Amino acid sequence: MNPLLVALLLPSIFWTEGPKTAPTLRDANIQHILAPAPVAAQWKGVTGISVEPADLTGMVKLPVPRVDYRINEASASQEPWIYSNGWHLMRQPSARFYYDVPGPAVALAAAEAFSYSANAVIHTDAEGLKPLGEMLTFLAPLDRPEDPVLANIGFIDDGSSQSGELMNLLIRRNLLLRIVSQPDPRLDLTVRLGAGGYSKAEAADPNKLEHQIRSDLTDAKRLLRIYGTSVVIGRLTGTPGHVRVHLLNYSSRPVTGMRVRVLGEYPHHTMAASGLPSASPLDYEIVNGGTEFTIDKLNTYGVVDLSR
Repeated sequence: MNPLLVALLLPSIFWTEGPKTAPTLRDANIQHILAPAPVAAQWKGVTGISVEPADLTGMVKLPVPRVDYRINEASASQEPWIYSNGWHLMRQPSARFYYDVPGPAVALAAAEAFSYSANAVIHTDAEGLKPLGEMLTFLAPLDRPEDPVLANIGFIDDGSSQSGELMNLLIRRNLLLRIVSQPDPRLDLTVRLGAGGYSKAEAADPNKLEHQIRSDLTDAKRLLRIYGTSVVIGRLTGTPGHVRVHLLNYSSRPVTGMRVRVLGEYPHHTMAASGLPSASPLDYEIVNGGTEFTIDKLNTYGVVDLSR
């Protein structure tokens, strides 16, 4: 594929080093970069790598996506805390985002931006070039997820930090939401802080409010449920006849033995997973109005396409 066309579909790489790093970029299969104008000028005439001048001014900088493990005082166990940027990407769909992620974690940043169809620029270091290049190579042949976002919950966002925190928690718990300006009768539930029983006072304890929202929705109506892991965030895009399941692993280690349930009956499926060329769902079955399958192993990102 033409590297300039790929650059339009995938997260872009922001690189501040000069042409002496061209062999390192080529080794990582990176063929297109963005660079500050003075640096971009230095790359003129270098073969095999196209360079575009870029300015980061006005871009929204995002934190490094990751998992931290915190001690749960009630159980004396480690509880995963996911740092996901999904709510930022959903809240500002027309913004241009900037990640600065060193090392192997940069692959997750690229997958996260891709799965949310975000316009993103990513900067990394020499250690991150190979995993970033591998992820972009994996993403390149995939259709960009431009199908409608499938959700149960319509979230009326007032732009407050409380609403942002609640959206973040709902996303982390795989309660699928879409930001709306008014109630959408096609969705199962509408959430707006300060209305409909979701008071701003209750938002002081977002975990309690999340449990209330989940109870109001009911698990039976949830479009997506993930079992066996607390570090994978899923989202759905698609149409009635075809659904794509996006699975993002925020841990630095592979997840094994994860079970997925999608509401609706989909007898046909295909799968693609980063670093796993022969990945395929196991124990695939249609049961009680849903489609269930097991993911034997998930590295950073995988998609399962379901169809009728």
